[in-house]
Amino acid sequence: MTTRRDRIQQILNDAFKPESLEIIDESGKHANHAGRQGLPAGETHYRVAMTAGCLAGQSRLARSRAVHEALAAEFSSGLHALSLSLRTPEEADSAA
Repeated sequence: MTTRRDRIQQILNDAFKPESLEIIDESGKHANHAGRQGLPAGETHYRVAMTAGCLAGQSRLARSRAVHEALAAEFSSGLHALSLSLRTPEEADSAA
């Protein structure tokens, strides 16, 4: 059985071919917050840092929408929130 983290990783790798991808399950930090009521324990909140060349020329909003679209099935099955850091390789190099 795959975890949600594994599925997110596979989906983002297939859709964006990232140079780097970090996915962290932060569900434990949100165990008691109001928006989580009725959701299964764990695997609901993630932080994603992705560097991908295909993000070039896209606004921050367009990048976020593309990730949310790619993960639509996960959102419909219990994924509640994503914290996203989405950069091109050039942006990642200039931030280093």
